[in-house]
Amino acid sequence: MTKAEQETARRFAERYRVAPAEVSRRVELAVIGGDWGANGYTTKAQADLLAARLGLRPEARLLDLGAGRDWPGLYLAAATGCQVVLADVPIEGLRAAAGRARREGLTGRAGLLAASARALPLAPATFDAVVHTDVLC
Repeated sequence: MTKAEQETARRFAERYRVAPAEVSRRVELAVIGGDWGANGYTTKAQADLLAARLGLRPEARLLDLGAGRDWPGLYLAAATGCQVVLADVPIEGLRAAAGRARREGLTGRAGLLAASARALPLAPATFDAVVHTDVLC
């Protein structure tokens, strides 16, 4: 990882260690349209559009790069039945995603990968679709 990536990962790790406040949950419900612990700006309607455009279905495999706490990857898995791998660098965000997957009954359809998008340990053609929302590159 570059120094800039390390610094970004450190800042997000600090942010993910703190549970979202009730006011954040209310704002998310009003703006994004759901309570998925989002830390970006993609709305539920936009996530639904992604699912439709990508043709997500139960047999599809989705990679969510820069997944953070799980938005929109877990939502897409819940809404379409697809398999999802949530990839990000800060393990704290992935821990939150793992908790959400357990609570939502999605552990059988969700995997976690602590890795930078710059160096993914994945074979070519592993996924049917990739999402990369609300990530600063």
